[in-house]
Amino acid sequence: MAPLVDFHTHFFSHALFEALAAASPLKGSTRERLERVSRSLGLQLPPDDPAQLLDRWLGEMERHGVSHLVSFASVPEETALLIEVAGRARGKLSAFTVVDPTRRDALQRLSGPLEAKQIRGVLLLPALHHYRLDGPEALALFELLEDHRAPAVVHCGIFRMPLRERLGLARELDLALGNPLSLVPAADRFPTLPFVIPCFGSGFLRETLMVGAQCPNVYVDTSSSNSWIATQSSRMSLADVFERALAVLGPERILFGTDSSSFPRGWRRDLFLAQKEALGACGVSEEQRSRILGLNAAHLLHLT
Repeated sequence: MAPLVDFHTHFFSHALFEALAAASPLKGSTRERLERVSRSLGLQLPPDDPAQLLDRWLGEMERHGVSHLVSFASVPEETALLIEVAGRARGKLSAFTVVDPTRRDALQRLSGPLEAKQIRGVLLLPALHHYRLDGPEALALFELLEDHRAPAVVHCGIFRMPLRERLGLARELDLALGNPLSLVPAADRFPTLPFVIPCFGSGFLRETLMVGAQCPNVYVDTSSSNSWIATQSSRMSLADVFERALAVLGPERILFGTDSSSFPRGWRRDLFLAQKEALGACGVSEEQRSRILGLNAAHLLHLT
């Protein structure tokens, strides 16, 4: 049986909640802010013990038949914790971490975990952290990643994180820095480095597919509810999105993902079923579906 690999999830540990709450301008203690905001979003606060949270995710995987997760540390404060739980996950979880390459010590802090295979890839948010994907900081990071065959997940387009917004953290986004077209020089310069654009480009579908047509080392992942479809100039269904991606990238460069992140919702089986239905509407073969739902990710993660 082909593996089911979710290439896009977030661990959302207590370290993330506390880091964001500590930066929040809202009144009250950190704990009071967290409890108030989590109630408003319908979230359960994660346990202080990350091993307990890992057990919940492993239980979700078993319940839904998920073979492997890529899980992101969404803030640098989560990285050490995620490395720890990935080591306990019996090979079922690959840790990726968010990196801001403009931070002076970013590459130095990343180099050791990459060398030790504790971190298997990175998540980049150029619109949030305000740097160019073809700028010197990003290019230095890509050189390090290529040395370690570690994929770069580059978030482009619309960026929303309700937890940040409810905590009153400023939205200082420059969407022009999140245009996939600016990835072309880096993808050309580092042809053996896999670049993954999540959520089909999150509103930049056309630009994402243009980059994919130009650069054979660029992939997309299918994660999130893909609500960005409403921003497109013509009416589209999820099946239409898959059909266009398949026409440009083929089934070999599409990676299944859900953007699962928190409880009580847990792993997003609803998104998995919607994507399976969309793939069925596109008439993909069983072999092609197996590639998209797991084999492509397993290859990038060197699981096979």
